[in-house]
Amino acid sequence: MKLTVPDMSLVVLIGASGSGKSTFARTHFAPTQVLSSDFFRGLVADDENDQSASAEAFDALHYVAGKRLAAGRVTVVDATNVQRASRAGLLRLAREHDVLPTAIVLDLPESVCVRRNEGRPDRDFGAQVVRRHRSDLRRSLKHLQKEGFRRVHVLRSEREVAEAEVVIEPLRNDLRERTGPFDVLGDVHGCRAELEELLGRLGYRITRDAAGRANGASHPDGRTAVFVGDLVDRGPDTPGVLRLVQGMVAAGDALVVCGNHEQKLVRALRGRKVTVAHGLAESLDQLAVEDESFRAEVETFCDGLIAHYVLDGGRLVVAHAGLPERYHGRASGRVRSLALYGDTTGETDEYGLPVRYPWAEDYRGRATVLYGHTPVPEAEWVNGTMCLDTGCVFGGKLTALRYPERELVSVEAQRVWYEPAKPLRPGTPSARSEPRPLELADVLARPAPSARRSAAERGAAPPASEAMNAAKRVIETREHGRIGISAEQSATALEVLSRFAMDPGWLPYLPPTMAPSATSGRDGYLEHPEEAFAEFRAAGVAQVVCQEKHMGSRAVLLVCRDSEVARARFGTEGPGAVYTRTGRPFLDPEGNAELLARVRRAAEASGLWAELDTGWLLLDAELMPWSLKASALVADQYAAVGAAAQAMLPSAVDALSAAEARGVEIGDLLARTRERREAVAAYRTAYRRYCWPTEGLAGVRLAPFQLLASEGAAHHQRPHDWHLAKVDRLAAADSELIAPTATRTVDTTDPEAVAAATDWWEELTAAGGEGMVVKPAANLTRGRRGLVQPGLKVRGREYLRIIYGPDYLLPGNLDRLRARSLGRKRSLALREYALGLEGLERVARGEPLWRVHECVAAVLALESEPVDPRL
Repeated sequence: MKLTVPDMSLVVLIGASGSGKSTFARTHFAPTQVLSSDFFRGLVADDENDQSASAEAFDALHYVAGKRLAAGRVTVVDATNVQRASRAGLLRLAREHDVLPTAIVLDLPESVCVRRNEGRPDRDFGAQVVRRHRSDLRRSLKHLQKEGFRRVHVLRSEREVAEAEVVIEPLRNDLRERTGPFDVLGDVHGCRAELEELLGRLGYRITRDAAGRANGASHPDGRTAVFVGDLVDRGPDTPGVLRLVQGMVAAGDALVVCGNHEQKLVRALRGRKVTVAHGLAESLDQLAVEDESFRAEVETFCDGLIAHYVLDGGRLVVAHAGLPERYHGRASGRVRSLALYGDTTGETDEYGLPVRYPWAEDYRGRATVLYGHTPVPEAEWVNGTMCLDTGCVFGGKLTALRYPERELVSVEAQRVWYEPAKPLRPGTPSARSEPRPLELADVLARPAPSARRSAAERGAAPPASEAMNAAKRVIETREHGRIGISAEQSATALEVLSRFAMDPGWLPYLPPTMAPSATSGRDGYLEHPEEAFAEFRAAGVAQVVCQEKHMGSRAVLLVCRDSEVARARFGTEGPGAVYTRTGRPFLDPEGNAELLARVRRAAEASGLWAELDTGWLLLDAELMPWSLKASALVADQYAAVGAAAQAMLPSAVDALSAAEARGVEIGDLLARTRERREAVAAYRTAYRRYCWPTEGLAGVRLAPFQLLASEGAAHHQRPHDWHLAKVDRLAAADSELIAPTATRTVDTTDPEAVAAATDWWEELTAAGGEGMVVKPAANLTRGRRGLVQPGLKVRGREYLRIIYGPDYLLPGNLDRLRARSLGRKRSLALREYALGLEGLERVARGEPLWRVHECVAAVLALESEPVDPRL
């Protein structure tokens, strides 16, 4: 006997004591799926038979069951459940979580139950208990479906129990295995001619019957059409639309979700009492001239439509009126109603139409949701959702979205077929389009469930300290798994974003911190290339690229081809943005516009716009001179130290020299002071190399080294030579502003190549260069132990004077610095790198900006970790 159980179901075992429920549960379900009332009595009272603890036990059981159902897991409740009152709480739990409750009844003879109980020492009650249980059960059996159980399986003998097989069935809306590609079409409403035109434009080949009527369509590339419902009513040819779409569905070329008009049409065809309005009369009149068999097919087809589908591994949801995330893939009357009709505020507008609750405004789900129902002038992205009903029957357009390409394809209506109660008002969207402003909830950490629950039990919000300690935001990244952000870190990010950063619309990415190479043991060096090469060699990375490290300030450039691209893609006005590692504007508005205009013209001259088929570029770069952004730092910190030391140390040397000439025994103090004087002179020379005067863009140099992203593509999987080739073309187009980056490609397993690259580094640093960055040539790389560092900086001896102080190379100081700890810095670099890549991929996929901002804010949050800033 096969017992079918819907996925996500709450399975309620029902039977008298001794009927074998626990044995049945152990046989057919995993231990984690079964919640036993006896077990929970033991948890709360240390005695599984303590009936006085039943209330507390069931309270705990219901709580755990709720957590499992919220996560969409099959949950089995093992208790007698023979009384309606005990089942009522479980059915209420199923309704709260929009899952289908299933009853499995073990209605075994009384003698069997009594015999089994007699063999168990913990069941010392008499036969009267079993008799009472069976009496309650017999009264309940015929009412189980009326109570709300969607499936009821009854086993009446030991043989039936032994032969039973439990089968978990996927819900009918669960088509996650269907990965597409798809063409999702908006509300057709009987507009057959427009539907045929749109299918043709999408590449479908339409088939026709002997009478020339379209009765199917297939795509040569195997694409599947998905209709968002409301195929019928209002338009000129509802039968023609149904004939075409039914043929596509029968051949496996299309899927259809139910619309509210299909549901009403079914009731009308069955003779139910319905109000013949909103175009239903037209459908009934058109179907009246069709033969009876076709009308029967239509009734069966429309009646069998599912309210929503979950597709492509859960990444795509299609529902007629849209669907909030918590209902995706679930099954209940509430889910169906929301999918067909949406939610309303209870108000009506000036046209007498219900005001729809703008669920898409608050949507933060991972899945793309495509829907129709409420016509809009233009299909627009709102938080990863899109309404595809562009009012064809009202004289608008019939629209489809190609998925996963996210490309819109539309055809104009041939005429106004049905006068709308509410004008479409072209140019006035019904909902604000993407991008959307950053919201606090997209940045702040969330309190842990336990903190929220304890606060709710007190009837108050959790204290700030409790919430801060318990809260954590976890971000899933493809390259580095789950990355946690604490409440304190989130608060830091929020302060930076709100007080100092640019408009978040301009911030699709923040670059990661960079880890230094391992500390060198070579005499007179704190960092040396041999450690970087050895680390990559040990990770299995044979080919690396060494890039000259420009001494400037890290800058990210978002360059838009024109203001229309900026407005449409990033929801902001302006030519783009130039910003720092923490999202702050780099230049004043005039300088920002001038710099971006130069880069934009260079991109045009080099052919990058056309080659990449993009309207925007995201570049990672260094902006020089260092003093352009760090003038205050140079004056207040570096120059002040240098000036003070320069004023003091020469005089000290003179005084000590005079004392020594007089025969005063001063030991090695004079030698040490002379060393410090020379170190200060070298220190002042070091930082002065990176400072020069500028006026406007005169004297400014930009050194891009990576093309991070463009429309529809994140480029971190492209090798570094691809990026450098693009940058070289930009530099050739504007050599006055854009500086190329000198590079060397090195085989880490070749000692001669490693030695040559080391010599090159020595030449760079001896000539005043900061050093170099060693990167895997392939760019994004996974090694033997996971994600490999995207780059290791190897800074020169003289440059490190700026970082660690004038006399860091004195023997005692250098020995102390070699004890520096790099673990936290390296961990931070990898996590920030993974978050940056995740954000870029979300941008490339066209995900809503709140998803991108989640990664940006997380990078900012991690920057608050206590890491030695000199590393």
